[in-house]
Amino acid sequence: MREVTRKRLMVFSGTAYPELGEEVATGIGVTLGAAEVSRFSNGEIYVRYLESVRGVDAFVVQTCAEPVNDTLMELLIMIDALKRASAKRITAVMPYYGYSRQDKKTLARESISAHLVADVITVAGADRVISVDLHAGQIQGFFDFPLDHVTALPLLASYVVQKNLSDLVVVSPDAGRVKVAKRLSDRLHVPMAIMHKRRPEKNVAEIVHVIGEVEGMNCVLIDDMVDTASTMVEAADALKKYGAKEIYACATHPILSGSAAERIELSSIEELVVTNSLPLPPEKKIDKITVLSIAPLLANTITAVFREESVSEIVGGDNQT
Repeated sequence: MREVTRKRLMVFSGTAYPELGEEVATGIGVTLGAAEVSRFSNGEIYVRYLESVRGVDAFVVQTCAEPVNDTLMELLIMIDALKRASAKRITAVMPYYGYSRQDKKTLARESISAHLVADVITVAGADRVISVDLHAGQIQGFFDFPLDHVTALPLLASYVVQKNLSDLVVVSPDAGRVKVAKRLSDRLHVPMAIMHKRRPEKNVAEIVHVIGEVEGMNCVLIDDMVDTASTMVEAADALKKYGAKEIYACATHPILSGSAAERIELSSIEELVVTNSLPLPPEKKIDKITVLSIAPLLANTITAVFREESVSEIVGGDNQT
């Protein structure tokens, strides 16, 4: 007997950011899959899918929001439950890849935690990963299966274009973001400047030099994440000292830990543009922060993966780091 089976796509969301999962599912045109995710009294996580997932192409949307360890463990258990329920292919959709800053050893006896995260996702049973604006491109090589790396750069660039700013220059806050800054400057057809940063200690940044012309210019700082905001604020202060006019900042991942939002509020940054790759608590939703949705980007990427179509075409080839 010969049967022709049809591929089925199902999207599930963890508890880290269910609103984003719902928005992604709506963008694809499907209903978010039913799953029970709860906690035992001692904090252990329980996952059970409330409908059959046998033979489906399953996508689990779970960003590594705070508390990172809990959200990551929840993702692993959701993947394991899908594997044991005979899902055909499992894709972890991680808008923000946790531990991505620990991608190499910079001092003796350190862990390469980003590699460890890749290992546990693999062991859990994932067949593919989708992530947005990885902190380091080499993370793609930590997996022995495909990692679809997409970028929010076109989304951020479009917003900057709508601002209609004159005398514009794109500024990289450090050497590590030069490639991204170059792509943004190419999209906007404006010049680029580079800041030389050093870190005397963790989560502390000092700008010691600016390479490029910023005097009398409107500046757009670009980075992949804003954590304590020390880099962005120090960069903005340095640009002001070098004679810059208005200073705007763009970043994909709004971690905004501690007093970062307050630091931005008091800084010389006119506006910080971020995406909703991470949830923004009410106390951090200040007037200076603008949030753009990456749900359409993720929905298009998931659809392309499901249909076996090109992902790089969605972002115009800007997903190469």
